[in-house]
Amino acid sequence: MAGRSAPDRTGAVTLEPLQYLLGIASGALVGFSLGLVGGGGSILAVPLMVYLVGVPSAHVAIGTSALAVAANAATGLANHAYAHNVKWRCGGMFAAAGIVGALGGSTFGKMVDGDRLLFLFALVMLLVGALMLKGRGNPGNPGAECNREKAPKVLGYGLGSGLFSGFFGIGGGFLIVPGLVASTGMPILLAVGTSLVAVTAFGLTTAANYAFSGLIDWPLAILFIIGGAFGSLAGTRLARRLGAETGRLTLVFAILIFAVAAYMLWRSAGAFMGA
Repeated sequence: MAGRSAPDRTGAVTLEPLQYLLGIASGALVGFSLGLVGGGGSILAVPLMVYLVGVPSAHVAIGTSALAVAANAATGLANHAYAHNVKWRCGGMFAAAGIVGALGGSTFGKMVDGDRLLFLFALVMLLVGALMLKGRGNPGNPGAECNREKAPKVLGYGLGSGLFSGFFGIGGGFLIVPGLVASTGMPILLAVGTSLVAVTAFGLTTAANYAFSGLIDWPLAILFIIGGAFGSLAGTRLARRLGAETGRLTLVFAILIFAVAAYMLWRSAGAFMGA
């Protein structure tokens, strides 16, 4: 774990050489996760920035990760679109409703103490990990579409996912993928590709809100984006190769989420309880 660097007056982090390498490696891991299962972006990016790279401000970590994850998600979206794994209408509807939620959620998120926000973030990680385990065996319907009958449900899930995404500064993939499966019945592989439409939109909305308050470290975001571009390509290729077997990887990743959440709860519990 790298030592924490001191921020300047704008909240940016002065990185040491090792932290540059850790930033690129962390971005590659985040991009790989997005390409593989459509989630894990900020769920991993925020704790990696805070506890591994050493970003001293939780809000800067959240704002920076939102921008980096949005860029990495856009790369993954292009890769999945090339493989015909994206249902654009569903993704557009989900994203449109989610942007409204993400804007409101990120505004409230900036009002909450950073360490307490990390504690709440860890609790959400436990929830989404459980959701992943619950839905990993659903084969889905490849011909599922977002028609008028399904529109209210899709928009409702989009709004709710956007609220959580903006409040906690997460891309929302682990909320969007189950939401798309539940509201449309599409297979997990199509949900992964389609979710990246909304992940990109949510991330950009949250990042813009945090950038307005000067809570983005731009050099660190660039490093994450560079690493994430390579990771996203590798993750998308593996997702296409595994196809229906992605459920096994979802199980492994859910276990990773539980481990990271437990660590974050341990690190931030004192601040949340007022210790």
